[in-house]
Amino acid sequence: MAERSTAAVDVADNSGDKPLAAKADEATSDGTAEAQDSTGTSPQDAESEPGGSGTTVPTPDLHSGHKLAGRYRLEECVTRLDGFSSWRAVDEKLRRAVGVHLLPADHPRARSVLAAARSSALLGDPRFVQVLDAVEENDLVYVVHEWLPDATELTALLGAGPMDAHDAYQLVSQLSQAMAAAHREGLAHLRLTPGAVLRSSSGQYRIRGLAVNAALRGITSDGPQRADTEAIGALLYAALTRRWPYESDAYGLTGLPKGVGLIAPDQVRAGVHRGLSEIAMRALANDGATASRQEQPCTTPDELAKAVAAMPRIRPPEPTFTAPPEYQRTTYQQGTYGRPAGPGNGVVTPPVVVPPAPLQSRTGKALKWAVSALLIAALGLGSWQLAETLLDRDKGSDDPGTTQTNPENGDEPKPRPAVPLKIAGATEFTPSGSGISQDEAPNTVDGKPGTSWITPQYRGFPNFGNIDARKDGSGVVVDLGSVQDVSGVDVTMYRSGQKAEVLAADENASAPSSLSDFPQHLTQLGTAGSSLKESLAKPVRTRYILIHITELPQDDTGSGFRGGISEISVLG
Repeated sequence: MAERSTAAVDVADNSGDKPLAAKADEATSDGTAEAQDSTGTSPQDAESEPGGSGTTVPTPDLHSGHKLAGRYRLEECVTRLDGFSSWRAVDEKLRRAVGVHLLPADHPRARSVLAAARSSALLGDPRFVQVLDAVEENDLVYVVHEWLPDATELTALLGAGPMDAHDAYQLVSQLSQAMAAAHREGLAHLRLTPGAVLRSSSGQYRIRGLAVNAALRGITSDGPQRADTEAIGALLYAALTRRWPYESDAYGLTGLPKGVGLIAPDQVRAGVHRGLSEIAMRALANDGATASRQEQPCTTPDELAKAVAAMPRIRPPEPTFTAPPEYQRTTYQQGTYGRPAGPGNGVVTPPVVVPPAPLQSRTGKALKWAVSALLIAALGLGSWQLAETLLDRDKGSDDPGTTQTNPENGDEPKPRPAVPLKIAGATEFTPSGSGISQDEAPNTVDGKPGTSWITPQYRGFPNFGNIDARKDGSGVVVDLGSVQDVSGVDVTMYRSGQKAEVLAADENASAPSSLSDFPQHLTQLGTAGSSLKESLAKPVRTRYILIHITELPQDDTGSGFRGGISEISVLG
């Protein structure tokens, strides 16, 4: 994130509004059909919108080409409703597409939108479409968020038909885990519709509009966790049946028949996975799943995620292969070229003479036996010569005058193989006194590759955000407990592409804390891959080893930089 964006998003909101999760009104997944926006829709921002609040607020009169903050150029208006508008725009500074929500600064919901956007930006979870900027300027409030051109809306996916069991399982699993993480930070969505869920080309689901979409429309709830859980259940129901689980049609889906109530998905469509059908009912219905299995309802995303995790894992369907076409004889055969094939064409086909099997005569059999005997004799002679050579070599190795490592001949003994040294502890390298993840540093020496020391996400600059506190970089300092002979290191990096080096303190060093306390270079500074290994020609005596990181690679979101270390092994 650029300098100005950091100030806009990371400053705490002082507007006096209550947190979004504490407000009360109605949930968005109550099954009521919502009218479509009259200005058209887009794969990124245009969702089904409510008909309005009754109080018309004039939308800012902006046009394509208008530029915000000297960098965000508006390209196309995708939604204009109830005093706010949503645009596809271009960030000219970073040369990428972004989405922008705009509303007047005197709009009754402007304060709530700013507070929701800033809270969502602080979450930093890559499973959500990230808020990049939230600013009030020139009588306008605007929120800038990621734009994912290669993602597909769930609305479009459902338009092609119901999902198979594996895809539906991935949908409910990823959505419930993401919303559980958001609610742990006090954030609710309250508008989790098919238009708010995107699937990337890699199959990962991303949720857009966390807290912001509800704030733009003034939607609140007494039970935000229950509302989001029911919304996930409705999305799973739609994925299994391609029907909306309420009586009204919505989001291009047909509702359930009137007057019959909520029907389990496996009773609406044949072939629906029984376990997923029950999960959908537990998220939607307050009285359990079905009559046959009265499971407890899931009232929070965390409970729903645990229920999904307890299911037997659903494997993807086996790939289908098309059988090759049968071989078709052509007319390009000897004797038929240029003439029609068939018994009545006047062409007599000569009979095919099958040649006899080779070497079937008496002479041929005798020749085969002779060749076999010669091969057996050759193999026996070769084996005898090989055994004699090996025996002679073993005898020669017993002679002290001919061994290659005989000290009497002035030869040095073979070096013993390097073994991992015992590590007494690991601490984070924080020369500024401001730690990153100090409590995670021991994860690098616990012998578990699944645990790591991981940096936060930095925006704008790979050198830890270009902040003064991180001008010397960071890393992990390993304490061997006493001075040891170090002959090598083996470091497993958390992510490839980190610029790193391995340094050692002097033999008489005690509690080194600055970069100058590690003058010995075990490796040169360079870009590391998934691991950083080095074997030293001459051992180095030291007690403290520093794995020093100066620059971070780009993370999976493509909008920030993050790195870390998974495992450290010091050899001696």
